[in-house]
Amino acid sequence: MLSTDNTSSFVSAPLRPRIGITHGDTNGVGYEIIFKCFDEPQMLELCTPVIYGSAKVATYHKKSFENTAVFNLVANADEAIEGQINLVNCIAEEVKVEFGRATKESGDAARRALETAVEDYKAGRIDAIVTAPINKSAIHGEQFPWSGHTEYFGVRFDAEPLMILCNDLMRVALVTTHLPIRDVSSAITPATVEAKIRLLHKALHTDFLLPAPRIAVLGLNPHCGDAGVAGTEETEAILPAIDKLRAEGIAVFGPFAADGFFGTAAYRDFDAVLAMYHDQGLAPLKALSMDGVNVTCGLPVVRTSPDHGTAYDIAGQDKADATSMRSAIYTAIDICRNRRSDEQAHVDPLPKLFQDRREETDRPRRPLRETMP
Repeated sequence: MLSTDNTSSFVSAPLRPRIGITHGDTNGVGYEIIFKCFDEPQMLELCTPVIYGSAKVATYHKKSFENTAVFNLVANADEAIEGQINLVNCIAEEVKVEFGRATKESGDAARRALETAVEDYKAGRIDAIVTAPINKSAIHGEQFPWSGHTEYFGVRFDAEPLMILCNDLMRVALVTTHLPIRDVSSAITPATVEAKIRLLHKALHTDFLLPAPRIAVLGLNPHCGDAGVAGTEETEAILPAIDKLRAEGIAVFGPFAADGFFGTAAYRDFDAVLAMYHDQGLAPLKALSMDGVNVTCGLPVVRTSPDHGTAYDIAGQDKADATSMRSAIYTAIDICRNRRSDEQAHVDPLPKLFQDRREETDRPRRPLRETMP
């Protein structure tokens, strides 16, 4: 297992990370997409999966779709066997499965699996956590007062989380996440925008190994406020943060009007985009590709998830597509290795004798334009 100790044992760490996978809402497609991922034998060559859930519920779900995967029941993640699908039974009692319904029972089962996975990560038993979809209304309550996974992980790890949605076309990060629209404007401050840009810049370095990333920042208002006619957040909060960080040498640009930015495919000029609120960034991303991955950066834990919900409408019907879940597992593996490589690069580094250049990737790029529509 990869070390979670910052003092670094990366030299002796094996290449096959131990990936914790929570089962999500038990009335959704969580188990279906998890087991379908491991229909491909090579997945077990890349990681050792540890599912956090219920053996009884897993067995019930498997009967609803064609799948030959067999899981190995373990008492805890320390007993996980490489080359097998392992399952930690977090819920001993019966859990009633009602496909397609949001129930308190399904939400509580999701919460208990999530809490066990977090405790195992903190104990050093797993290297990353991949979360299957939850239903927020089902899980929300006295024991889970947060608006989603991202906020939960931020509190549990006492750090500021950054939500980044990735697909083959772009990476989109958010200043505000699961916040009502009426509250977004007051949350856009120079300090908040600056903090999110810094988190994004660091994540692009450590989690994606981009040595000189370029970041685009979107405005909040139509036409970026039209010089104050349609709002002042751009001039009072967003632009000051951009100017400050550019003066420090961070390649950050904007603010750009969101409609023209996505309409002209300007995202191809950048390594990541910072949107002000949830739908501003994620609606165009999902319109272009639904096979995205949700990555929570800014935390010591590596956490990813598929970019879709519980899919109640098709739960239990053998119709769920595991592509996004598979991509979430791949991404968790990549980030584990990238963080280890970044850590290794900073141990007794050689004196810097050259100027870093931006890493080239397979993503098509165009010359950067200072002026965007």
